[in-house]
Amino acid sequence: MDFIEAVIYTSTEGIEILTARLIMAGITGFVIEDSEDFKEFLEDTTPRWDYVDDELMNKMADTESKVKLYLTNDAQGREMLDCVSEEVKALKESDEIGAYGRLQIELSNVREEDWDGNWKQYFKPFNVGKRFVVKPSWEECSPGDGRMILEIDPASSFGTGSHHTTKLCLMALEEAVKAGDRVLDMGCGTGILGIASALLGAGEVTAVDIEEHSARTALENAVKNGIEKERFTTYFGNIIDDDALCRKIGTGYDVIAANIVADVIIAMRERFFEFLKPGGTLIVSGLIMERAHEVEEKLVSAGFVTVRKSALSDWCAIVMKK
Repeated sequence: MDFIEAVIYTSTEGIEILTARLIMAGITGFVIEDSEDFKEFLEDTTPRWDYVDDELMNKMADTESKVKLYLTNDAQGREMLDCVSEEVKALKESDEIGAYGRLQIELSNVREEDWDGNWKQYFKPFNVGKRFVVKPSWEECSPGDGRMILEIDPASSFGTGSHHTTKLCLMALEEAVKAGDRVLDMGCGTGILGIASALLGAGEVTAVDIEEHSARTALENAVKNGIEKERFTTYFGNIIDDDALCRKIGTGYDVIAANIVADVIIAMRERFFEFLKPGGTLIVSGLIMERAHEVEEKLVSAGFVTVRKSALSDWCAIVMKK
């Protein structure tokens, strides 16, 4: 199947609110290109490099912040594209001072073989935390130091373990998950957090995503890692307003991991409290440092107690108890 690539031009300030709207609309896999990251790269590297290619420097200096997303080129994908267009239009209309950039969408087609080829070119094995080496199925590796192989194929879903927020969650899960635990991976994407939990000894994992494609990919990845389907259940839908889905998910979880964005975590805080058993652990990430305190306050008001916070670059994860 081919994909539609939609590139939404925005600003650094607009990235988080735009991606939050996309997630609420059902889009959980996207690529972020922040112009500020390019500027920081130039400022950080230029003093130490004898030569930086002028063409590259000019290209990076002129780069506009953007969010790229990929939709299946079928009726469902086009319906989702209409929804995305409405969200971008509404955001643009609410942006009276133009803080979120020009908010325009450019479309192009991407062949499935091109998509796969791009991932295979850049996705190589790497270590995360103390316990894991993450790799795609097409790469061979021999882990040392007693590490476990966590095999992930993206299949257009978010979560290969390379992003700071996913790394923070994986490191927190290493400390939190105990043998036999029931774990809920909320906003599962590729299923990497749920799969890691199962490899750490969780007896039962439930993985939930707003997008059906991601829930299917998560289960496929779990099977590739030798996890029995009886231990790994997936659902798709929006828990914020779907009571029937929440009843299926159930309660009494020992650990919940949610690597999403600030606004969605805040919106889900009451649901998290319902799902988690007393004394259970909530791990939230996907937070830029500027929003971490706000998210923490909202979760505390919902009944959670902060255990610790950790950070990588400008991203933060918070571990809490019910």
